[in-house]
Order: sequence, then structure tokens, then C-alpha cells
Amino acid sequence: MTDQAAAQAWLRDQRVARLATADAAGVPHVIPACFQLSADAGSLYITVDEKPKDASRPLKRVRNILENPQVALVVDHYAEDWGELCWVMVRGQADILADGPEHDAAQELLCQKYAQYKSMTLGSLPVIAIRAQRWTWWGI
Repeated sequence: MTDQAAAQAWLRDQRVARLATADAAGVPHVIPACFQLSADAGSLYITVDEKPKDASRPLKRVRNILENPQVALVVDHYAEDWGELCWVMVRGQADILADGPEHDAAQELLCQKYAQYKSMTLGSLPVIAIRAQRWTWWGI
């Protein structure tokens, strides 16, 4: 498998990614994130969930996206046998979806992938929508 469709298929099966954002000054921020790829592979979705957070202000990743919407998402597989190493990186522009049909569809996709979300009330929580502009992969 060496084409973009293969990279997207591999990505769909993965459970955790690393989301990289940067603030207006370019200071990076990288966090693990649960994600889901849209059906057409044009967007990737990450929800803000109900895990304990400081609710007095938006999360750093959300603040960064509002200041600088350029983001990257990386998923990788490590093995001691380096012949098994692989990764996919998606770069793009992120939007914060507060509500609406795409927001609701994204929450549903995420609930289908992650059983933990089914017991959470996500409807009023924002979704990060990454608009995929560039795909890079290795070892897929």
C-alpha cells in the first residue's frame, strides 16, 4: 500500500493521534487526541469532551486554532522491528464548529468510533474540524 487511499484506510483504523497547533507567535502545542476521518477523507474531527478541564476559558488547542488555524495531525506506529514503522501526517486549516449539521454529524462519527463518547453529552461541546490540505506518509 503506497497511495493516499491506503494511508487514509490505515488512518481510519488508528485510535490516537497527536494534534499540533501553534499560537499567533508560533509557539507549538502538541497533545494526544481521539479523532475520526470524514467519509470523503476531506476533514478530520476531534471533539472537546467531558473529561475534567478548566472551564473558565477555552482549551489551549482551541485558543491556538482561533489565533492560527494551521494545524498538523500525526498518527504513527512504532515497533522494535523498524521494518514495521509507519506514520501518516495530515496538514490543514482547522475550524471550530460550535453547532450545526457538520458539528452534529462529526459528534456522531466520533461516538461510533469511541464507545466512551456514547455516555457523554457532547452536543454543546465544540468540534475541531481539520480541513485536510496535505497528506504525507511513510511505511504504509
